[in-house]
Amino acid sequence: MLPQKMKKAITDNPKQLANLIDLVNLPSTLRDFVGQSQISHLGCFMRVWSYIKTNNLQELHHNMSQPIQIVQIDPNNKNVVNCDEKLKSILLGKQQVELVELPALIKLHFPKQKKFP
Repeated sequence: MLPQKMKKAITDNPKQLANLIDLVNLPSTLRDFVGQSQISHLGCFMRVWSYIKTNNLQELHHNMSQPIQIVQIDPNNKNVVNCDEKLKSILLGKQQVELVELPALIKLHFPKQKKFP
């Protein structure tokens, strides 16, 4: 059962929903990460989110052979994703990304939608 706000968003903006679920050809960097040549925006975001959760990238990890480049570290802050090399390849090489930035950074890999009158 969908929450009331989500139902309203879907009925008010069917084109926006279609943009999230339509399959799109992926560029090579994202294709390598996802393992598919086509995926929807939503499917791609879900794969990235699953990767973050599976690899515990919201928790503090530190490789002792490399100096910490992060100024303030809060291991309880789940709003920050600590990117590994594979994730950096699709998130503009950033070492850390806030959760609110994640959809916008993923969206950069998708072609712009043409607006029809």
